[in-house]
Amino acid sequence: MHLVDEADVDLIRPVRTIDDLIAYFRAAGKPREQWRVGTEHELIGVRADGSAPSYDSADGIGAVLGGFAARGWEPVVEEGHTIALTRGDAQVTLEPGGQFELAGRPVTRDADFNTDLRAHVATLGDVSRPLGLSWLSSGLRPFGDRDDIPWMPKARYRVMRAYMPTVGTRGLDMMLRTATVQANLDYSDEADAASKLRALNATSSILTALWANSSIAGGKPIGFQSYRAWIWRDTDRARAGFLPFVFERDDIFRAYAEWALDVPMYFVYRGGYQPAGGITFRRFMAEGWRTEQATRADWALHLSTLFPEARLKKLIEVRGCDCGSIEMIEALAPFCRGLLYDADARAAATALTAGLTFDQRQQLADDVPRAGLAARAGSRTIGELAKELVSIVRAGTARVAPESVALLDPVIEIATTGRTQADHAVEIWRTANGDVAKMISALAHPGLRA
Repeated sequence: MHLVDEADVDLIRPVRTIDDLIAYFRAAGKPREQWRVGTEHELIGVRADGSAPSYDSADGIGAVLGGFAARGWEPVVEEGHTIALTRGDAQVTLEPGGQFELAGRPVTRDADFNTDLRAHVATLGDVSRPLGLSWLSSGLRPFGDRDDIPWMPKARYRVMRAYMPTVGTRGLDMMLRTATVQANLDYSDEADAASKLRALNATSSILTALWANSSIAGGKPIGFQSYRAWIWRDTDRARAGFLPFVFERDDIFRAYAEWALDVPMYFVYRGGYQPAGGITFRRFMAEGWRTEQATRADWALHLSTLFPEARLKKLIEVRGCDCGSIEMIEALAPFCRGLLYDADARAAATALTAGLTFDQRQQLADDVPRAGLAARAGSRTIGELAKELVSIVRAGTARVAPESVALLDPVIEIATTGRTQADHAVEIWRTANGDVAKMISALAHPGLRA
């Protein structure tokens, strides 16, 4: 007898009303004792001359994935290409320009992720050094132009590649050039999810400024703290940025579902990624697509193609930070744990920008990519607010995860000194006089230098 997994049955269940979509969020709630945090980060691979490796070359991304598979990771194959790897609850995936992403297993203790991260770095270094590849912890590929970056052979990216230029001017830059570090957190119920999403939207620009690390492009400084964040400002405004209802409504599951219903779909997956022709999920649910009816799996896939600053799925995803040093990658989970898993910290952090209108928040998000900590939020600078935020978060972390407080030190140092990773990268460029080899040596983690 063939037994069908209960989770598979749930995913193929049709969705017919907005209440079916809300039930998807509601079912994901977890009691506090089961809350965990997961961290994802993307690293940028470079050859000795700073160029981007292709997938199929002898020193390419496919060879790196093969090296991981030889060390016990399970390949995920699409159209004859390995496009991802799994091991337990962890995944390695590829972004469109070959950015190498580790989605770490969700953990209760931050130290467990840090152990996993260090093991991942060791494996990546062992695999990559014989290929002559180094890996940069940066929010943006610092060398070359967009057209110099080879595309990875993932079917969904072919659809997105065609769609992006129709809805914004920077979507292809987002896909090929940027790299981020993200955290995924649990919620207990709708009220808890609403509170956490509000806190994240209230502080997202501060996090962007603290983690800013994309000041170099085309091999030289470009006058930005977070060029990655600037790229996102005109990637696709229908599905990215801030969501006004987060500050206005407590029925966040319904509000988020109503918004997501009217965002055009990239694709429908039926034996492969099929372009959806711009239909909305609302129309898909009401009328079907070709002969297909919308399912929970379709809803989950659609949610994964929405890119607000804080994303709601079966988790809450923090999306506003540039990738940075290993220490800054390690710091994001405890920072978010202290921010969101402590009610007092969450309330105090939300209050920091409570006086801003939505238009002012939008203006701040436009200003922070270039000005960083110097950007102004009303009468105060983001730098001033950042000092208060890290104090709030440190206290929250001390209450919910005291063993993780020391992991916040690199973020506290940035807030205290006002010197960001973006500033450090510009100093590296000046010291190296723009020499690519010297810059790679300084920008790459020691374990990830060829």
